[in-house]
Amino acid sequence: MTFASDVKKECTLLEVHIEHAKAELAALIRMNGAVSLYQQRFILNVQSENAAIARRIYSLLKDHYKIEGELIVRRKMKLKKNNVYIVRCRQGVRELLLDLDIFDGLSIITNVSKEIMQDNQKKRSYLRGAFLAGGSVNNPEASSYHLEIYSNYENHNDDLCQIMNDFDLNAKTVVRRNGFITYIKEAEKISEFLAVVGANRAMLKFEDIRIVRDMRNSVNRLVNMENANLNKTIDAAQRQLEAIRLIGATHGLAVLPEKLQVMARFRLENPDLSLKELGEQVPGGPISKSGVNHRLRKIVETAERISEGDS
Repeated sequence: MTFASDVKKECTLLEVHIEHAKAELAALIRMNGAVSLYQQRFILNVQSENAAIARRIYSLLKDHYKIEGELIVRRKMKLKKNNVYIVRCRQGVRELLLDLDIFDGLSIITNVSKEIMQDNQKKRSYLRGAFLAGGSVNNPEASSYHLEIYSNYENHNDDLCQIMNDFDLNAKTVVRRNGFITYIKEAEKISEFLAVVGANRAMLKFEDIRIVRDMRNSVNRLVNMENANLNKTIDAAQRQLEAIRLIGATHGLAVLPEKLQVMARFRLENPDLSLKELGEQVPGGPISKSGVNHRLRKIVETAERISEGDS
């Protein structure tokens, strides 16, 4: 089971007040529902590939609207062989849609109602329903953090984005294929979204994995930095040794000023010491790290002049 499936399963188990159940249902039906007219009667089909979500829709309709829907299971024949679960309602559909502000008597209303937009608890429930209907979230162990909700309608997508940002989730929108996406990229904001919709166990799991992952990444960055610094130190020491050997082989170290001679001989004898260790142990020391670096740089410059024929 994916992390997104875990989140949705937890959301389907939450007990909610009737007004909050209505907000959740409004999102589920608006996003996953289809209404048809048969013999002057409205028929509502709400579809999901998740059995737990279908049971949730069925229970909310039964508990809060006394609507006994049919639960139909169909098997997809193309691509994925997943089952498709359909909650079908034949009674009270028009009244249901009117009460949920999805239907105005003539056409489907695609934006979120003002009643929901002005109530924080209802906004939480609507977001939960929207995530159940069209949401996904990456496993926190993946290479990037991403949570999104897909919507067929641009104004509905804008409303979802506004609701998320009413909770300071820094959500953004983008057009994708035949629909619209509201998404969150920041790990901290995804964690906050899970808390907003009531998926507290999933939020704690997300945080645990994120903390371990971020700590591991921090350790890796430190190790990489230390390795890079070590490689730079080794390369610098190698250049210094080559410069000293060149001077010794061509002109002899005696051409160097006395302080540089002492440093050159001590470096040859101690190729593995750091600049700090050289400064602490060199005869006539101690010398500061910058002082050691200055003397070694002068030695390298002398070797470069010799190499270029400028001696």
